[in-house]
Amino acid sequence: MARLKILVSAYACRPGMGSEPGVGWNVVKALAKHHDIWVFTRPDNRPALEAELAKNPINGLHCIYFDLLGVKFWERSLYAVHLNYYLWQIQAYLIARQFLQQIDFDIIHHVTYVRYSSPSFLALLPVPFVWGPVGGGEVAPKTFWQNFDLRSKFYETLRNFARFLGEYDPFVRMTARRSCIAYATTEATAHRLKAIGCRNVKVLSQVGLSPEEITPVSDAPMNQPLMRFISVGRFLHWKGFHLGLAAFAQATLPSDAEYWLVGEGPEEVRLRTLATELGIAAQVQFLKQMPRSELLSLYSQCLALIHPSLHDSGGFVCVEAMAMGCPVICLDIGGPAVQVTAETGFKVAAHAPDQAITELAHVLTRFANEPDLRTQMGQAGQQHVQQFYQWETKAALFSQVYQDYAVKK
Repeated sequence: MARLKILVSAYACRPGMGSEPGVGWNVVKALAKHHDIWVFTRPDNRPALEAELAKNPINGLHCIYFDLLGVKFWERSLYAVHLNYYLWQIQAYLIARQFLQQIDFDIIHHVTYVRYSSPSFLALLPVPFVWGPVGGGEVAPKTFWQNFDLRSKFYETLRNFARFLGEYDPFVRMTARRSCIAYATTEATAHRLKAIGCRNVKVLSQVGLSPEEITPVSDAPMNQPLMRFISVGRFLHWKGFHLGLAAFAQATLPSDAEYWLVGEGPEEVRLRTLATELGIAAQVQFLKQMPRSELLSLYSQCLALIHPSLHDSGGFVCVEAMAMGCPVICLDIGGPAVQVTAETGFKVAAHAPDQAITELAHVLTRFANEPDLRTQMGQAGQQHVQQFYQWETKAALFSQVYQDYAVKK
């Protein structure tokens, strides 16, 4: 394939991190092996990027840093950060227009943030524009709101209203119409992208792992006699950990079975109280956030990851768990439903809380009664990640798309 000139918009882009910064960095790193990349990002990413590139130089990767004046003001609250992000996109357009006078870009690709309800003004430029993967079109099923407290219901209402406003932003619709292709992290987001004007939409998870992270692990930890399940993530109402606790309490499990919850967040007190009320407090361990290497080793010591999230666009933990040979139990909604297959885990329908809890409990009981299930699904999960979730695989896919649309330019 020809080596093209690609402009990448990656507001979040930082080595050694997960979530949005990890997506931005790993995509541009993988793409730079195939193309000349100019990446627009923020100055707060600069120290980490320059330190990494000093150790491991990448030919053909050019980092362009800029931000708005008074950036410290924008970082004071979540809402100010979103406004900063919106205005930064306008600045990106103005700077890119100057670059176009000197560099004939073949493709412009918006990578982060992974959010469909905010525009990329770079789509206004006379260059084929690739959008995403973007997410955010997922909604917690209304039937599950009955378990939310007032603050959580307010959060969900505000989130839905923000999505509504975003969809009617004329610049968001402009971004949709001018995208030669848009990638959605989930079917729910794909539906919303089509509704606002995208003509060519494909579903693609934004999550990936490096070859070092998906090296198969030893089978030895799988043979531990202790029965243990794990959940990982911020303790937020929409992560659904309360469903996992209720399912663990309802399942038919040995008395020495354990459930580890790894993370921190505002729901921790409520979750601890729930574990006590369910009579399983002695079997539940709450572990603080830890280095990623330690977390990855925990997966190999557990029967399965319980991830009953109600509106995850991605789900890095699901892919990481599969890479470590740990099957995933999730709800059949959002990003995890895209990542998990019938061979690598269980996807439980999300009609109502009681129904979901009962079915999750049934799955946990199966793991207790079928010793080979963990090994079979664990091996299938590792193969699945190696085949579909390497950053190089994503870069190859994007490269083919670039070739197709650059010719049409």
